[in-house]
Amino acid sequence: MFGKIISADVRGIEGYGVSVEADISEGMPVFLMVGYLASEVREAGDRVRTALRNCGIPMPARRITVNLAPAGVRKSGSRFDLPIAAALLAAMGYLDAEKLGNVMIAGELSLNGEIHGVPGILPMVEAAKGLGCKYCIVPKENAREGAVIPGIAIVGVGHLRELGELLGPGNKGFFQEETSGTDLEARCLGSGQAQAELLETPDYSLDFSEINGQETVKRAAQVAVAGMHNLLMIGPPGAGKTMIARRIPTILPPLSIKESLELSKIYSIAGMLSEKEPLIRRRPFRAPHHTISTAALTGGGRIPMPGEISLASNGVLFLDELPEFRKSVLEILRQPLEEGEVRISRSYGTYVYPARFMLAAAMNPCSCGYYPDLNVCTCAPGDVARYLGRLSQPLLDRIDICVEAPRISYEDLTGRGAENETSRAIRERMARVHQIQQERFKGTDYHFNSDLGGAGVERFCPLGKKERQLLKDAFDRLHLSARAYHRIIKVARTIADLEEEREIQGRHLMEAICYRAMDKKFWTR
Repeated sequence: MFGKIISADVRGIEGYGVSVEADISEGMPVFLMVGYLASEVREAGDRVRTALRNCGIPMPARRITVNLAPAGVRKSGSRFDLPIAAALLAAMGYLDAEKLGNVMIAGELSLNGEIHGVPGILPMVEAAKGLGCKYCIVPKENAREGAVIPGIAIVGVGHLRELGELLGPGNKGFFQEETSGTDLEARCLGSGQAQAELLETPDYSLDFSEINGQETVKRAAQVAVAGMHNLLMIGPPGAGKTMIARRIPTILPPLSIKESLELSKIYSIAGMLSEKEPLIRRRPFRAPHHTISTAALTGGGRIPMPGEISLASNGVLFLDELPEFRKSVLEILRQPLEEGEVRISRSYGTYVYPARFMLAAAMNPCSCGYYPDLNVCTCAPGDVARYLGRLSQPLLDRIDICVEAPRISYEDLTGRGAENETSRAIRERMARVHQIQQERFKGTDYHFNSDLGGAGVERFCPLGKKERQLLKDAFDRLHLSARAYHRIIKVARTIADLEEEREIQGRHLMEAICYRAMDKKFWTR
């Protein structure tokens, strides 16, 4: 007796098909599971046998072999409980083999036959669609999540008995009694139904109009968002750095369908999608504490999972009190900031997670937070140097915009917030600037000005004679690195886009150079 079920697993953020096969043959009673399995998959054998017995289906005293193919790829997680049970039921004749050819099944079983949700349903349903499946049977709590993918129908089940009602031969359940004849068509959710929610711009509880004063910092934040540049704000405690950072997502243009699906897959794998919100609609804002570990920030672990930088994809990663992070944690950001992805290598494979985020960071200029105001600062010059020395120059070179956030005045603090520009107005302007960049980079691998490499800068950011001389003087006087030189030009290109200017002009370069003036080697002069 033989049964075969289509299921899926996840590698990185992509799903791939897994064939679950069950064979029941003559021989000594034994239950074998093969196919390069992690320990939690091997434990599925005990869960499945107990669940079947509690549903009134005894396992035959024969040799039972369960294989998960392809055998060369490691499988992990509890998502294979339900397909293993289905393969055994098919081998014993409780399920109709003709109904199983275009159905993908995934879910975790409890010992009484109840079906629980599992992470990663979104990429698994996407993989099932690529395999040509027409239906996906998943836990009820994952049904709305799976329904995000268009072109494939989702059926949510809450108990093993429901599987028999859907896939049993004729209208017979597990006990061969007459049932209501429920079929897949009657139970399925409409495919892609949650994508319609993206047509509405989500509301935010925060707004830029709530920020009084700090016009220079607000301008720098808008330039950073316009070109998706990295931003560092330096100032004393209570200057409004965190307040501004938390409002950056409110001025980012809404997520596109493609961005939302990619981000939702990451959150699905991490088990962070809710049943009420199966599709991520808001730009993420992740603000990990400075005690975070390297694995938690970049991803990893025994079973690799996405970290904070992947959860911040298409959004903002905010690092408050930047020098307080361990140096090893900060230095590991350098490669994802350049490449837009993070690779996690294990002996059984390499996992690739997206890491295209806007880095926003905040820090004090010294340990007490009040340097260079010597009337308040209690730090010795050596203490200031050691504090700033926690940040390496290569990391600072990857931050396009550095801006000082001075102590806010009483007049600014008590100003009328109604005169401040709202997030909605700023967001509309940012959307226009992003559209300019999309049209400029059509047909290339670039999306925003911040993505440009050296060759891209030469092609898309030409400078006039006067502008080149201005930049040469700045390069020599400020001892800029080659990376900082290119980043100044990219920021100047973004400033020109904000003014809808086709050519980069001197004033654009001068503003961009000012955003490098807080480079570490100038802070202590």
